[in-house]
Amino acid sequence: MANTKEEFKQLIENIQAQSWYKNPIGFGIAKVDRGQLDSSKILQATFPIINWNENNGSAAVLLDALKKSGQDVDTSKSELVCNINDEFLTTCVESFKPYIAEAKGEDHKNVQVISTLASLPIDSGLTADDYRVVFIFEDTDVASTEAAYLKLYALSTGKAALRSLNLNGVFGKLHNCAWVGNKPIELDWLRANEISLKLSGKYPSIDMVDKFPRFLSHVIPADNTRILETSKVRMGAQLAAGTTVMPGAAYINFNAGTLGSVMVEGRISSSAVVGAGSDVGGGASILGVLSGTDGVPVSIGENTLLGANSCTGTAIGDGCILDAGVTILPGTKITLSEKAVASIAEANPEKEIKTLMRGMDFLGVNGVHFRQNSVNGQIVAMRSTREVKLNADLH
Repeated sequence: MANTKEEFKQLIENIQAQSWYKNPIGFGIAKVDRGQLDSSKILQATFPIINWNENNGSAAVLLDALKKSGQDVDTSKSELVCNINDEFLTTCVESFKPYIAEAKGEDHKNVQVISTLASLPIDSGLTADDYRVVFIFEDTDVASTEAAYLKLYALSTGKAALRSLNLNGVFGKLHNCAWVGNKPIELDWLRANEISLKLSGKYPSIDMVDKFPRFLSHVIPADNTRILETSKVRMGAQLAAGTTVMPGAAYINFNAGTLGSVMVEGRISSSAVVGAGSDVGGGASILGVLSGTDGVPVSIGENTLLGANSCTGTAIGDGCILDAGVTILPGTKITLSEKAVASIAEANPEKEIKTLMRGMDFLGVNGVHFRQNSVNGQIVAMRSTREVKLNADLH
């Protein structure tokens, strides 16, 4: 037990000095949704707060409490997923005692989680089986549903940078479910109960069938961020403050997103990243690693415009314009006049600019306007003379 902050500090030092202890990359306590037919199947993990390369004192308290409650705490593995029990909560409360009174608002959120769990009413309908303590010690292939969600949270909350985490295996650990709001339902359970549900008028209104939940089912966006349809952003996407996601053709997949205020009216596929001040026009498509980019993630620079129904499968630099309907893929042949070569080279002195280039050759080249010759169909590039600037009132 720690009665003072000094005693808490000493407790943490003592725990971290033990041979079994290891600081995690990420950790948190999640409420889990179990399968309706197979209760051992975890369909979803909801974290009120996640920690990512931070709050190692809280990690030490949780790991120590797990160990004292009889859990097998093996920090040599890449992941650790444990049950909670009364002894675990009691030990955590005793350890966090110096901070419980001031754990409010934005302060000491891990303490708030423990205090809330410890004070849940007996008649809440929730039991210890509804919760998991989850740790990630190494960023390896995903080995559990709970860790998959922890990584998706790290991305969607911006605590981990896009394309920085190992997400191999994530599809295998997420279950394809029918989603009613933020509640996942096993498809097999629906099949098994279809007759009674339909005859009694209790068949649910299903919003979607997917392995991933929607972003807004788990993440509260910044005040100046707008998502006009919940279906347009998948969990694991990352939206910087000021991003607007319009309805219609807009969509942002997991491990993809924006790095600043961006207008999104087109598709940002998995692993694609869009820089601040850019505009992804209506129906425009940024290809993902599974849809035509040769496995290379696409980055769109800052203050760049992708015109309506344009498509890119290669990197586009800062201050660029891709005209409506134009497609730039890695192997697309692009012609430049001598004047265009000179003016683009002047703006990009470190780059080799030629009269014939491929889409992939424009990596890191800024200030380019990509157009299509309406007579012969050739894709041409010239120096962009137009400033791409978002309407500040909308972002």
